[in-house]
Amino acid sequence: MNRINLIALGVRDICKSLKFYEEIGFEASVMGDEEKPVIVFFKNEGSKLELFPLEQLAKDINEKNPPAISSGGFPGFTLAYNGKTIDEVDDIFNKVKEVGAQVIKPPQTLSWGGYGGYFIDPDGYYWEVAYGADWEFDEHNMLIIQ
Repeated sequence: MNRINLIALGVRDICKSLKFYEEIGFEASVMGDEEKPVIVFFKNEGSKLELFPLEQLAKDINEKNPPAISSGGFPGFTLAYNGKTIDEVDDIFNKVKEVGAQVIKPPQTLSWGGYGGYFIDPDGYYWEVAYGADWEFDEHNMLIIQ
């Protein structure tokens, strides 16, 4: 096993989260009614991102004894978007601020020489948006890590 096909984010309000992600540039494929989606998949490059109602996701893991749903705080992981230029990072931060995301760490020069920062989506998931001068991407816009 050496692949991640989907990353599912459990969301408290699927319509609000769908609107947020569409406003920052994700193209959605909605399962169910447009007004009341059951599941949302995004047509992004690389691994796919999915929105799934949080309580249903917990029940999908264990219907009789679902895991406790966190009331907030740091979930222990981040999602990342790797930009190809500093301007691209700045453009993404301008867009997420425009649609009301909370910027936690504004874009800046980082200790390792890159450039980036963090924002939080409507459900408290932390996103890093960063650029590294030495980064390379393959034909699918996936970061090459060697």
